[in-house]
Amino acid sequence: MSRAPRRAKKRVRRSAEEARALILDAAEKRLASGGPDGIRLQELAADLGISHPTILHHFGSREALVEAVVERALDAVQRDVLASITSDQFETEDASALLRRVMRTLGDRGHARLLAWLALSGRPDNDPAHMLRALADVMHGRRVEETGHDAPREDTLFMVVLTSYALLAEGILGPTTWDSAGLGGDAGAPERFRAWLVDLLHHHMRGAT
Repeated sequence: MSRAPRRAKKRVRRSAEEARALILDAAEKRLASGGPDGIRLQELAADLGISHPTILHHFGSREALVEAVVERALDAVQRDVLASITSDQFETEDASALLRRVMRTLGDRGHARLLAWLALSGRPDNDPAHMLRALADVMHGRRVEETGHDAPREDTLFMVVLTSYALLAEGILGPTTWDSAGLGGDAGAPERFRAWLVDLLHHHMRGAT
């Protein structure tokens, strides 16, 4: 008895945008599990069941893919932060939750390490929109409106820079830093630190400078 011929698996046609998104999603998974060195084109191609040249077709090079991973993550962080701090209901406890979400991107998903890798590799500026300045402008407007004090704009900008330094450093060196501080066995230390940082920012931004 002859067997019926096997039907070839139907190829799924995706738009360029959909294909890029799937590749970026796979690269993010590799980043979270293996750091920047975990993003290898041949392994990504195997994960997705596509060819290595297909990834190059969409991104041009591994370096361009890495930069696209960072750009997408930073865009999402910026949208989240701006939406939160412009909300009428934004309070101190919301700021703590916001920092936790940012840290999930920078630390748990590995983007802080990837940003450091790009900087140390001498890659060009991957933040042409100047995200920190844009966030500082929004925060300063809210600060002046809520306190009635026309504090120096640079003071608000420096507070944003301070926060970004703290979050990036935690994402890159978190376990090492907590060990050095004698808090390596204290699982609650990072959360308490972020709450302390929010409280510091809150009191400074509410005071006259």
